Amino acid sequence: MSSEQTPTTTPDAAGPRPRRLTYAAGLAALEGLGLLAGGVWMLVRGLTGQPDDRQQAVTGGLTLVVLALLPLLAARGLLGRRSWSRGPAVITQLLALPVAYNLLRSDSVAIPVGIVLAVVAVTALVLLLNPETTRALGIRGPGNSEK
Repeated sequence: MSSEQTPTTTPDAAGPRPRRLTYAAGLAALEGLGLLAGGVWMLVRGLTGQPDDRQQAVTGGLTLVVLALLPLLAARGLLGRRSWSRGPAVITQLLALPVAYNLLRSDSVAIPVGIVLAVVAVTALVLLLNPETTRALGIRGPGNSEK
């Protein structure tokens, strides 16, 4: 690197990371780990157990493992204050809400899981859309492009 070049950093990188941003990253990572665990469980059950449809179990498990990458990468980006990471994190929360709703409508032990998922998704959305989080990620709102 020449003396004329300067490394680019995100806004407010010198200051401490806001707690809201850290909490949002933690919730996204928690969801990603949950998806990963569910995908691995489905894969193992599909390969070693006696599922109704082995192909469907393996495909579902692989799908969950791949889907786990979205919130895990978003969590890493949020911790690194990357502005791109808020989009995948918000998308993950929006996708979790209908899943939570369907779990809440079931007549099984899935109801507590639905409650937890709904609380985590709503909390993460509130944290991600908070103005402090937006500023920490360097995201400017409409009409603020010249600042």
